[in-house]
Amino acid sequence: MIMSRIEARSPEDTETTGDLVGLLLDGLPAEAVLTDSDVTAAYANDMASFCPAGSPAVVVLPRTTEQVQHVMRTATALRVPVVPQGARTGLSGAANASDGCVVLSLTKMDRILEINPVDRIAVVEPGVINAALSRAVGEHGLYYPPDPSSWEMCTIGGNIGTASGGLCCVKYGVTAEYVLGLDVVLADGRLMSTGRRTAKGVAGYDLTRLFVGSEGSLGIVVRAVLGLRPKPPEQLVLAAEFSSAAAACDAVCRVMEGGHVPSLLELMDRTTVKAVNDLAQMGLPESTEALLLAAFDTTAPAADLAAVGALCEAAGATQVVPADDVAESELLLQARRLSLTALEAVKGVTMIDDVCVPRSRLAEMLEGVDRIAEKYRLTIGVVAHAGDGNTHPTVCFDAADPDESRRARESFDEIMALGLELGGTITGEHGVGVLKKEWLAREIGPVGLEMQRAVKQAFDPLGILNPGKLF
Repeated sequence: MIMSRIEARSPEDTETTGDLVGLLLDGLPAEAVLTDSDVTAAYANDMASFCPAGSPAVVVLPRTTEQVQHVMRTATALRVPVVPQGARTGLSGAANASDGCVVLSLTKMDRILEINPVDRIAVVEPGVINAALSRAVGEHGLYYPPDPSSWEMCTIGGNIGTASGGLCCVKYGVTAEYVLGLDVVLADGRLMSTGRRTAKGVAGYDLTRLFVGSEGSLGIVVRAVLGLRPKPPEQLVLAAEFSSAAAACDAVCRVMEGGHVPSLLELMDRTTVKAVNDLAQMGLPESTEALLLAAFDTTAPAADLAAVGALCEAAGATQVVPADDVAESELLLQARRLSLTALEAVKGVTMIDDVCVPRSRLAEMLEGVDRIAEKYRLTIGVVAHAGDGNTHPTVCFDAADPDESRRARESFDEIMALGLELGGTITGEHGVGVLKKEWLAREIGPVGLEMQRAVKQAFDPLGILNPGKLF
């Protein structure tokens, strides 16, 4: 299968569905329960390719914790699977529906409940949009660092479910490092609170971290306590062009070994640079084999950029362009922001991989992707959060061409195998979902898989929470 698959429910499911809808309506307003198949089909899948999806029996849009509890009690009573969803911007199929399930969309639970500048925390519901939270805390002189590329659309609940990252991870880390506490509705409808509001806390097992990245398979997050930082100065950006990807990766190693702490360190390979040029006529030199973007949000960013620029030149940069101000910095970042849109325009469909390797192996990863692209006769562009080794090889293919689609899928798997060979991981920030189930088992091994299944069994003994995901 190339794209997500929507399957019709069999006729014998009608009675169960009727009971399910009736019981849901006992605790939910009518407008929160969607049953029209044309409407529910729109909630069947996220943005991943090659991930089959089923046909939900019903979509519910609760607004309160009590309503979520009612949904889970009903699902437990009827043994009906529940698939939690946010904005469905994910890229692994983790939010894809299963046949006859309840899709639990949390987008209506979108309140910012508290912003506390003294404790440096925000308390939010799961449907809050990442960008909305960032702007709200910014008005208090605070900063919520996690910034996935979809930050204008994605929700905090989805970010927590997939342990998402973003451009700033090289300095500020990923979502997991900012989730201090959670309120979670368990599979049977009980409400559990984890974590803390305090700056420190080590009481018992860290169940909060357990839920971060669990892709809705252990419980439904209905409230989150998030850590904040003081708002940093506006960042300044430097762009460096290289005649080889290896030289750009050498520069990355020199920057990190030199003790520099950029707020952003991104790499675009020649395929991506060409795609951006073709889309936006940005005038980047056709001879560019790799473009490295570095940024600093320190009190003296110009000095930091100068130091990094010198390291880039020592690594063989053919041109180094530091920005003089914020406006020029934004222009330099425009190419990076256009990368995925530009690669999508190459063939109309992309499959975005998410392999993270040690920084010291980054050049080997890019060289390997080049070989794989040649082997499968495909266009594969790489954009990378180079500062933390997180690469996004993006396979461009024609979904209407069965042979090209097959080659795309095979190349995707070979890229993941390469990442593991280099001491990396199959996913740095997109999650496992449906797409990488087989590869999760390979990465963590049989004992690790057994332990993870035991955790799942403890929290969800009936197996109704997001079944078929992760393993």
